[in-house]
Amino acid sequence: MDTIDFQIVDETIGILKLNRPNAANAFSLKLLDDFNQQLDDIEQNDQLRVLIITAVGEKVFCAGADLKERASMGEEEVVKTVGKIGDLVSRVEQLKIPTIAAINGAAFGGGLELTLGCDIRIASRSAKMGLTETSLAIIPGAGGTQRLSRLIGLANAKYYILTAKRFGSDEAKQIGLVQEIFEPTDLEEQALSMAKQIAGNGPVGVKMAKKAIDKGYELSKTDGLKVERECYLETIPTADRLEGLQAFKEKRKPQYQGK
Repeated sequence: MDTIDFQIVDETIGILKLNRPNAANAFSLKLLDDFNQQLDDIEQNDQLRVLIITAVGEKVFCAGADLKERASMGEEEVVKTVGKIGDLVSRVEQLKIPTIAAINGAAFGGGLELTLGCDIRIASRSAKMGLTETSLAIIPGAGGTQRLSRLIGLANAKYYILTAKRFGSDEAKQIGLVQEIFEPTDLEEQALSMAKQIAGNGPVGVKMAKKAIDKGYELSKTDGLKVERECYLETIPTADRLEGLQAFKEKRKPQYQGK
């Protein structure tokens, strides 16, 4: 897959890198197809516990839609392509394992929308971001109007989307869009360190915690608590739960198997 690089670290952590540096890692149809094929493999890999999504280099994460490719499309094809980007972001969001977006550089439009589908976002100190679609007489069409408002609040989302403002990583952290900022040369190492911390926790517990948060968020608190209980009950019969208790008793690091 020449637009996607993928490697596995310690058998449990996947690192997916967008690799179209000469085209600002923009979402061409080829990149979308390659990304989806890679997700097919990721979904079938029972050993993976965390996925990091980033890009090659230190300048660009993803500039969004490939506007040069789009310029030759008719209206129907444009709508179809926007739908493909939206479907990809939703697919990332629905992965059972946690995802970390390591924003290594510029992330605009659909590129930033991709990070909104991830569970955690960290950024390079030099990264620039924005949902800039209204400056092109369109709107965010891959979930940005919905995910950004849920993440940073209604008023903030309206401000950034309606002005098409571009902003840096410090501002992104201030508004709660990213959780941590690192120097460009340290970003991937820090993402890997965070992934290892997550991967060292009980895999079933981590998956169920993610599910409980995601499923419960749109519900009333009463219904959300029911979802939490259902997810908690999934952890009770696992060998990992017993291993966690035994490791605590023996004052050692638990060896979780995801079972």
